Amino acid sequence: MKEKLDFIPNDLVSLKDYERYAKERMDLNSLAYVCSGAGDEITFRRNEEAFSNIFLETNTLEDLGGANTKIELFGETYSSPIFLAPVAYQKLVDFDGEIATAQAANAMNTCMCVSSFSSSTLEDISNTTSSPLWFQLYIQADMNTNIKLIRKAENLGFKALVITIDAPISGLRNTEQRAGFYLPNEICAINIENINPMQTTNNFENILDIAKILPTWKDIEFIKNNTNLSVILKGITSVSYAKKAVELGIDAIVVSNHAGRTLDTLPASIEILPKIANEIKGKIPILFDGGIKRGTDVIKAIALGASAVMIGRPIMYGLATAGALGVAHTLKILKEELEVSMIFTGCKNIEELKKLELTFNNNYQLH
Repeated sequence: MKEKLDFIPNDLVSLKDYERYAKERMDLNSLAYVCSGAGDEITFRRNEEAFSNIFLETNTLEDLGGANTKIELFGETYSSPIFLAPVAYQKLVDFDGEIATAQAANAMNTCMCVSSFSSSTLEDISNTTSSPLWFQLYIQADMNTNIKLIRKAENLGFKALVITIDAPISGLRNTEQRAGFYLPNEICAINIENINPMQTTNNFENILDIAKILPTWKDIEFIKNNTNLSVILKGITSVSYAKKAVELGIDAIVVSNHAGRTLDTLPASIEILPKIANEIKGKIPILFDGGIKRGTDVIKAIALGASAVMIGRPIMYGLATAGALGVAHTLKILKEELEVSMIFTGCKNIEELKKLELTFNNNYQLH
């Protein structure tokens, strides 16, 4: 493995470059975890490939005075609509893990969503950044454990609660299984005392035995009624679940297929976004997660109904390559690509991106 960088070389100019650099600096164990999806990895690949079937238009004579990429969400103003998605066990690729990511989020004035399977404590992460933090929850079987985590997040000043609903158990990630992936002794979900083992293992013997303790809409309602945080549901892949979220008073949703890591052959996230957005009609904000690699991808997601986007694997590639510097530079690359693309498309702010006309491959249909 090559050593981590403490500078940015001239040929590191895109997120694809970061992926290449990162893979030269990650061990086989972390590679199996970060760079894989469920089953045959069809959804894993499609998340990114689907963007190549969507095309932009140029409008280069518009008045772009005062152009900016700022957005406001839940009373907070951010410098761009590019947020950091929750990613577990970040110490797999960097000694400082989530601490380094929080430093990068602070430097770039963006929102970091902290996984409940974080390998750094919520206290240490919150002490690292003054930028807004969100807390992501995998619902545990013991509701007291969930409430305890939520109270800690509230007391530490986290601004929102993101409940992941699309991964009640681990997906069948064959790449991890073949590699014999394991968590090193020094890395764990440090914020949870009694973690649900089915969420961290590929031992699927008697799998249906766990069905009786899996979360339901009743658990979502209970949590919503027992927190003062804005509640966001992450992992929405259907119109029916998006409508149910609105009916329950959920504050926002994240259209996401868990980066292709749970159920294979789901559509790409960008393929299902417009259908959900057309149904929601702006009643609540929609965030988007899945396959963002370019500033043009950010534009396409916003034009199809997203208020903001989240990046996951690119965080790990940035961390693996150059720690906090790598994550900050990753965000900088995406933001600058977004700005350049806005000039070409004639949009001076994020609201104008929502009105942009897109063209689709003749042989390609969004869901």
